[in-house]
Amino acid sequence: MAQESGGKFQERTETEVMEGGRGLGEHQHYSLTYYDRFMEEENIPIYGGLGVYDSRELPLAAWKRMGGKGTYVELDGQAGYFGVYVVEVPPGGELKPERHIYEETLWVIEGRGSTEVWREGSSKKQTFEWQAGSIFAAPLNVWHRLVNATSSPALVLASTGAPNVMKLFPTPGFIFDNPWEFPGRYDEREDYFKPTDEMVAYGRMTGRGSLRTNLLPDVVNCWVPRDNRRAPGQGFFNLEMTGNTFLTNRVFEYPSGRYSTAHAHAAGRILVCLKGKGYSLNWDSKLGKRPWQAGKGHLVNRQDYIPGGFVTAAAGNGDWFHQHFSTAKESLRTMRLGSTNQLDEETGDEVELPDGTLFLGPGRHEVKYTEEDPRVRKDYVAALKKEGAEFSMPESVYRDY
Repeated sequence: MAQESGGKFQERTETEVMEGGRGLGEHQHYSLTYYDRFMEEENIPIYGGLGVYDSRELPLAAWKRMGGKGTYVELDGQAGYFGVYVVEVPPGGELKPERHIYEETLWVIEGRGSTEVWREGSSKKQTFEWQAGSIFAAPLNVWHRLVNATSSPALVLASTGAPNVMKLFPTPGFIFDNPWEFPGRYDEREDYFKPTDEMVAYGRMTGRGSLRTNLLPDVVNCWVPRDNRRAPGQGFFNLEMTGNTFLTNRVFEYPSGRYSTAHAHAAGRILVCLKGKGYSLNWDSKLGKRPWQAGKGHLVNRQDYIPGGFVTAAAGNGDWFHQHFSTAKESLRTMRLGSTNQLDEETGDEVELPDGTLFLGPGRHEVKYTEEDPRVRKDYVAALKKEGAEFSMPESVYRDY
């Protein structure tokens, strides 16, 4: 049985981090970055580990800078590529206005409200509404404020490019009080936050789509095109928002009773559960493709999640296998948070190597269904039975041709 791996809250010193006190021990050795120090000075919790079953379980603390309650998220394998936090907008209240020279996208876990957006010195203020399931982006270095429209708290998960920007410019005044404007990123046009369904080709990834919109009212229930890349029947689309060049958000969907192949790629990604229910496995590739057969199954980590939960999508330094499973009667829909600065930005190129490994771009490899440990399928069938769901993987994927 894979070991359960919940998250943890960490009080970290520089010595502990240098000795592997953060992340997965030997896989992460570095001194505190400016972003690390910035998070700790904010005096709110910092959540670590492999993931969390439900974001609503996260203890929140008063956040002076933001005006609500929140926690930072630094999962194993996140590697400082991008930042994540969860913030609570108080009932009938609002967060403090902010602007910053790093990119930011926000997904509403629960609640209903609106966001106000305005340029410095401008009398024009744009407002758009959001609800549970909405995702939107804050234009670069433009003032914005979240307002709660109900008598209950609203919970929002955000991903940011703060770590890399703070690495280049370790000066808060430059980051949060910079007068420079980016008219190419925000032009105040009336329809700027009007949802669109403009789907275009995503890079060189033939057959994959990228949705261009600055506001998607319901990423949980919107249409997802099928591409079958990582699992039979899998859906996918990329999100392009507010001209972001660094942050990336990608939506995946797995039909009920199906799961992805195990795969490995560069670290620095988080998978958020949007709909359904599921779990992910993570294990060091040094354990091999069949860790249970090798007597190392106890070293495989499992993280379960429901909508609002999340898991690291690539533990270690890109040398860990991970695999995602849909366990409910409905499809599992997830959203991958990450950035474009990883070494293995996906191109869609597929090359069959001499050893039979399917190589998907630089630094990535995959375990075919025919190569996986039999325990993977056995445990998955048991998990489905527990939820009253049916195993629906086509038998053809378990045969070599």
